This record gives sequence, C-alpha cells and structure tokens, in this order.
Amino acid sequence: MNYVLPAEWHEQCAVQLTWPHAATDWLPILAEVTRCYIDMAREISARVHLIIVSPEPAHVRALLAEHLSAECLRRTSFCQAPTNDTWARDHSFISLLTPDGPHLLDFRFNGWGEKFSADLDNQICRRMMEQDILKGQYENHLDFVLEGGSIESDGMGTILTTSQCLLAPHRNQPLSQAQIEQRLLTSLHAKRILWLDHGYLAGDDTDSHIDTLARFCPDDTIAYVQCLDKSDEHYAELQLMEAQLQTFRTTEGKPYRLIPLPMAKAIYDEEGTRLPATYANFLITNGAVLMPTYNNFETDRQAEEQLRKAFPHHDIIGIDCCPLIIQHGSLHCCTMQFPKEMKE
Repeated sequence: MNYVLPAEWHEQCAVQLTWPHAATDWLPILAEVTRCYIDMAREISARVHLIIVSPEPAHVRALLAEHLSAECLRRTSFCQAPTNDTWARDHSFISLLTPDGPHLLDFRFNGWGEKFSADLDNQICRRMMEQDILKGQYENHLDFVLEGGSIESDGMGTILTTSQCLLAPHRNQPLSQAQIEQRLLTSLHAKRILWLDHGYLAGDDTDSHIDTLARFCPDDTIAYVQCLDKSDEHYAELQLMEAQLQTFRTTEGKPYRLIPLPMAKAIYDEEGTRLPATYANFLITNGAVLMPTYNNFETDRQAEEQLRKAFPHHDIIGIDCCPLIIQHGSLHCCTMQFPKEMKE
C-alpha cells in the first residue's frame, strides 16, 4: 500500500503526554496523578523521544529534572499550549504514512460527544505545528469528529472500531454508519473497517472506545477483555463481544489469534461509581509494552502473562494507573505515538 496508517508496534520517533495541572479536573488528586505521569514519562523517555504538552513547560521540566536521568531529559521536548485536560490519545494527531512523507491528520475533538469542554484541547495539534514539534504535512479534518482511542490499525489496511462510539450522539450526526465508514476509508486510506458491536465498561465516558476493549497486536492477533464472572455487570456484553471477535477474519480469510485479558477487579470511586479499569489500555512503544496495573496482584499478573504471549520480544512494564481511572481513563488514553518517519 502507498498509504499506511501504521500499527502501534511500528517503530516510533516519539510519544506525546499532555501534562496534568491545577486548572484541570485533576486538581483534587493532582499529586497522585502527577506521580503516575512521572512514571510514564520515565519509561517512555528511556525508549523513545518524549513530547510533553503543557501550559507551564518550565514547571514540568524542573519537576522532571528531579526524577528523570539526564539522558531521558535530553530526549524530552515541550510544547507550550493551554489545555482543558490530558487525554492525548483523543486530541492529538493521527499519523499517516504516504508516498510523499508522513501526514499529520487533525480531526475534531469535541469532548467525547460534547460531554466536556474541549476548546483548548482541540487546538493542541495546530499549536504543535506552529512550534515545529513534529515534521509532516498537516491535514485539516476538523469537519469530522474522530478520537484516536476509537480506532485500531493493523498497519495493513484494516481498522477496528466500535459502533457504540462512532455512532454515538453528538459525534457526526446526521451521517449514517455507511457514510461514516466511507469517510474513514477515504481519510485513513484503509481497505476495510471491522465494526465491533458489543462491549462496554461501566464508568466509561468515551462511548466504548476500542482501546478499552480490544487491541490489534502483531501477527494477526487481537488482545481483548474477557469476563468470565456471570455475576459481573459486564458479563453478557463481553461474552457477545468475544463471540463477535471469533467471527472476524483477516484479509486472507483466516481467524484472528485471540488472546483474552482478565477483567480487572471492580474499583469504585467515593460515590460508589464503578471505574473503567481495563488491561486493554496498554501502550506499545519501541521494545516495550507499558501496561496499566490496578493494585491487584492476581489480575495484574495474569494480564502481564497474557500480554507476553502477544509481545514475546517486548519488555512488559507495569505502571500503577489507579489515579488515572478516577477520571475514567487509563495509560493508553494519556499517550499518542508518532512513527519513526516523523522526526521531531
């Protein structure tokens, strides 16, 4: 293919974090979530260039100087920008490799269907271009709502997504599913779309982003959340999701290799609302998979063992993401990777 939406395991030049600050919803637990971001920054910058978006880059640089090695700090650059929140996966560029070099696709982010303010976050991509943070040709797709967490690419022309998200209210109405599919095929230069019609997580604000449920892995593999507890509220939907995944076929007509990830033990906030803890929200980067953990030895260990089957040549690095799920996201939601062709 001349145009490629690279798989996440494609070699990367950088990973973006959008840093939490006191003017975000993180304020009540800012110290705890900052420690989590420092852990992510340390593991990312040990392997690939780290781009940090922040309204206060000097403050973040000084903070990281206390926690990162000099070498890791040298591999860190900053983009100054006001931000509403921190979910880089959904407000950052989607990268496309083309015959004339990499393209940076800027889709509209509207706070997951106008649930939250996103006016500042929706400008981050343009600010990154103004500050020459990434190299590539800018593509304006701001007439279409698309979040990075809502799509998965196998790097060979297949996109995996969920109908619950892409057809959810306040995204791209009045477009039909067929019209949305055609827009995706055209803008992402994909061959086909696999629509997952089942699966959800309690407490999820994204309307079932695919990166909370099922993820493409190398060698025609899909890692997905499995629920075996019939008393769990997710059981019926995740059983239907598993059954649908079993019907999916590669472009060669073969079934995918399916690797189930354990259902995380139920975690609740102070109001008793279940939080969307998921082991599917991992980040693949150069030589490593950064995996969210949730302070439960049994399921954390099981998830690590399963991911080793999908990534036998990668280091599996656990990062405590209990603070992140308080705001209904996890590790993959906080990050966005850029392919090696897109040198900073």
